[in-house]
Order: sequence, then C-alpha cells, then structure tokens
Amino acid sequence: MLPGEEGVVKAVGRACARHGVFLGLLVVAVGLRWLVTSGYPTVLWFGDSTTYLESAVLFEPSDLRVTGYSVFLWMLGPFHSFLVVVAVQHAMGVAVAVMVYALVWRAVRAACPERWWLPGALGSVLAAPVLFDVHQVQLEHLLMADTLFMFLLAGAVTVVMWRSRMSWWAGALAGLLVACAALVRSVGLPLVLLLLAGMLVRRAGWYAVGAAVVGCVVPVVAYAAWFNAEHGRFALSDTNGLWLYGRTVAFARCSEFRPPPDVARMCRDGVPPTPGMAPAYAALWGPHHSFRQFPERHRDPEANRLAGEFARSAILGQPGDYLRVVARDTFRAFAWHRAPYPNEETVAEYRFRPGATLRERDALFAYAYGGRTAEARVVEPYAGRVRAYQRYAEMPGTVVGVLLAVGLGGVLLRVRRAGGPALLPWAMGLALLVVPAATADFDHRYVLPAVPFAALGAGLALVPVPRRSGPVAGLGAELLGAPEDADGDLTAAAAAGQDGVEDLRVRRAEPAGEVQ
Repeated sequence: MLPGEEGVVKAVGRACARHGVFLGLLVVAVGLRWLVTSGYPTVLWFGDSTTYLESAVLFEPSDLRVTGYSVFLWMLGPFHSFLVVVAVQHAMGVAVAVMVYALVWRAVRAACPERWWLPGALGSVLAAPVLFDVHQVQLEHLLMADTLFMFLLAGAVTVVMWRSRMSWWAGALAGLLVACAALVRSVGLPLVLLLLAGMLVRRAGWYAVGAAVVGCVVPVVAYAAWFNAEHGRFALSDTNGLWLYGRTVAFARCSEFRPPPDVARMCRDGVPPTPGMAPAYAALWGPHHSFRQFPERHRDPEANRLAGEFARSAILGQPGDYLRVVARDTFRAFAWHRAPYPNEETVAEYRFRPGATLRERDALFAYAYGGRTAEARVVEPYAGRVRAYQRYAEMPGTVVGVLLAVGLGGVLLRVRRAGGPALLPWAMGLALLVVPAATADFDHRYVLPAVPFAALGAGLALVPVPRRSGPVAGLGAELLGAPEDADGDLTAAAAAGQDGVEDLRVRRAEPAGEVQ
C-alpha cells in the first residue's frame, strides 16, 4: 500500500460506517427514479403545464402566475429535451433529501458525539419520505413548478441553519434562494418574511440579515419590472385576486356583507354547487365559472380587480367563516387516505397511469420545446413496475401531521431558547400547509413541499438539548472559535467544546514547569 493510501482507506471506512445506511437508501432512490424515467420517458402533464411552457418558449412573463419555473425551463431549453428536465427535477428531489439528512446528522452528532450510529440512523429515517414517497417522485416527473420551489426553499433554509452566525454572502444567498422560490410559486412570498424572522431569532447577525433583505428585494423588483415591460403593470401577476376569490366562495354570502353593485357581479349565492367539484374549483374552472362575463375571462384585469375586492369584503364581513374554512382545508392534509379533492380528475393526474396521451392544447409548445422527446409514451415492463410500487409506497397525510406534532413539541420544550433549531423548519412546514389554504384552496400537491420541512423540524426536535458544563466548557468552545450555545448551531461545536475541555484537563494534570 502506497504512503497515504492507508489514511484514505480509513477515511472511506469511517465515512461508510457513519453514512452507510443513507448511502444505501440513496442508491435505491436513484434506481427508483431511473425506473420511472425508463417507464415514462417524457414529462407528465398537468393542467398548468402549458402555461409554464408557453412562457418558456416565448420568454415572457405570464399574466396568470409567476413565471420563475418558465425561466428555469428556458435555461434548459438549448437541450431541447424533456428527459433533461425530468432528470434535473429528479436530481433536485434527491438533493432535498440530502439537505434534510445533512442538517439532522450534524445536529445529532453535535449533541450525541459518543453515539456514532445515531446521526446516520435518524437522518436516514427522516429523509426517507422525500426519497421514496411515490407522490414526491411523481411530482418530480410532472412539468410543474413544485419540485423547483421545494428545492429552492430547502436550499434557503439549509444556508440559514448551517451556522448560527452567518457571513453576509451566506445571508445574500439565502435571500436570493427564497426570493427565487417566491417567483416560482407565489405562495412563497409570505415565506420570505418567515425566513428573515427565522434569521433574526437565530441571531444570524445584522450584516447577514441586511444582505438577505437585499437578496430578496433585487430579484422580486427585477421580475416586477420585466412584468411591467410586457404587461404595463408593476406587479408579479394579474391573478392574485382571482385565487383569493376562489378561496372565499366556499363561505361568502352576499346577503351578509352586501358588496357594492359592481363587485356584486361576482356573487354566487344563487349558483347551485357543481357535483364532484370543490366550490373554489367550480367558481374558477367549472362549467358555470364566474369569469364568463368578462371579455378576456380569467386574463381580464377588471376580473382580477373585482374578484380581489369581493374576496376582501367577504373576509372582513365573515371573518369567522373564513377562519373555519382555512382550518378545515389545512387539516385535509392530515387525512390517512387521499380524498377526490378538488375533483377526481385532478387527483388522477397525481398518479402514474397505464397509458399516456399528449393533449392537442399541449402539443404545440411541447414539440417546439422538446422535439421528439415530447411524444407521450409508456414503456413496459418498467411502467408496470412503477405502478405496482405506487400501490404500496404512498405516504399517508397522517404522517405529516405526526411529524409536525413532534416538531411542535420540540419547539415548546425549547421555548426559553426561542424554540431552538426546530423552530424555523417546523414553521416553514406549517406555513406551506396554511398559506395555500388561506389564499387559494387545498390541493394534495401543495402538501408535498411541506414534507421535508416537517421531517427536519421533527428530527431537530428529537435532538437532546446540549448541557452547558459551566465556565470551563464555554472557555473550551471559545478557544476553538465555536459558539458557546451549541443548541443554536448545527455544527459540531458541542463536540469541539468537549474536546477543548478534555485538552484543558490534560494540561492541568501535567506537572508544572519551572518559572522562568
């Protein structure tokens, strides 16, 4: 064995011992995604996919929704391949699991350095839902913005939680990532404030927080300027009132809050419910939707204005009903089995199907973007194996509720430490369930981005709070340049502080030398 090779072999052996379980899971998860891509060798389509692709091909901001995902597709456009798109999205899904594992592993190792097996075991268990839940894998295969949104948001949280004291460039990176997430899905806009609040609670430092604010503002303002150049309005989209209107029609009664005559055009008091459709879905897309009266229908700026005014009037006039509906639809996420909500057709699009078709309305931009890779194909026997896996690998929503409950317990136990490290991911996971229910409606697809944050919050809640060993431990941590409070830092600061203490003890036990 050559000089130096023995050290490399030992290092590899230690790495395999520490991370062997997760590496094994990672290999299986990558193999699963290879099987999916072999059975379904192009993207899966959803109702919103064409809008995203149209903006990518024409490279212009959509007036219906924020277009960050379209910019992502445009960046991959030179490959002219949907296989590249699904490969990148699958890689992002796996990367989110790696982030969850890394943060949990570092936290457990800092708190329990003597239990070498525990960090890898706990981290692997909590990363598994992201790696193996069939709906997470199917979401990565959809031509939709959710996987990119989850990846950017997880990246922002990872940057913030990597160290308690952040450099200015780390703050700027976190702000940039969360702003890009907000431009991929507008539900991310409130999460910008949540991330900045999390940085303040963790005492990230004023330079880092200031850089994060700049990192948030610059891309959002740049996108609004681009939207203004194309549509003549300094905004992110023309449909913010549209989605909020859909939220309120489930409870709004014009007889109770009496809107002005022009806003009253949006009332649905006398419209019978559409069988098999949620009220919000029926009001926006059903056969008797509320926007047939406008020349440009959903794209009409006047429709968006009136819908927004109606929604605000309904919320202020019936606040109790609004809160009840938000709570009801938030708790839908915790059901053991998926209900056909908002309708059966939508839920069916979140499953791998025996056959595949490319709808005519999708084909024009699909072939312009992906060429032959746009052809809808299902390849057997690989697709059949994916569907067989689908029958058994669906994570119940109740598991998400349990993870959030564990995270909440950890936050409450550390209330004197501002919730501890579990606070930010737990709050992020909860917000990802509440914000859609408060601003649009419930959808099973909206639950999936919350899973990694719920798992991370639960993992950090299970980490024991490191005990301070008095002034000597603080001195050891200080000598090593580590923060004194290891609970607020997900590095190995606690372990390093212990090493510093042992070093001081050894030196104190040595015979004293002569005084020079």
